[in-house]
Amino acid sequence: QLELITPFQLYFNPELIFKHFQIWRLITNYLFFGPVGFNFLFNMIFLYRYCRMLEEGSFRGRTADFVFMFLFGGFLMTLFGLFVNLVFLGQAFTIMLVYVWSRRNPYVRMNFFGLLIFQAPFLPWVLMGFSLLLGNSIIVDLLGIAVGHIYFFLEDVFPNQPGGGRLLRTPSVLKAIFDTPEDDPNYNPLPEERPGGFAWGEGQRLGG
Repeated sequence: QLELITPFQLYFNPELIFKHFQIWRLITNYLFFGPVGFNFLFNMIFLYRYCRMLEEGSFRGRTADFVFMFLFGGFLMTLFGLFVNLVFLGQAFTIMLVYVWSRRNPYVRMNFFGLLIFQAPFLPWVLMGFSLLLGNSIIVDLLGIAVGHIYFFLEDVFPNQPGGGRLLRTPSVLKAIFDTPEDDPNYNPLPEERPGGFAWGEGQRLGG
């Protein structure tokens, strides 16, 4: 809106990325949601709402796993973006977050603008239908749903299947950066670190 930069400097273009080393496009294409308007506000609200609910819900206390989901989803979308004609992937990323939340909260009842009442797992498909009514391409929504389903399957479904296992493991470097170390139950703090400081007067009773 301020015309400091243009969308042409941000969009996803494999040729400019790999041949002209404009590496920033791997990130900036996720940050542009179009000019300020209904579609922009719609994406911002959903991105904030479902990102927050995931972080405070199933990823509570698991910041490293939350960041890893972002990296895994972004990697897959970038990979698929090489084969589809999409220049901005931010909306697909929002749909991915919505999909993961909806599958992890299958019994939550949703109310869409007071018109539709449905269970949470149908929310990504309702959003896709709404996007279609607005005249937008549903390729972006399908990409977000596909990546969200891959993550959900590998993280929540496959490990619980007979013969299954965890294929997605958060790298230890992310855990070291984002996860706070657990308190050692055997740790005995120094007197000055205990509540109230030194235990003055603790010990034998006077006159005992």
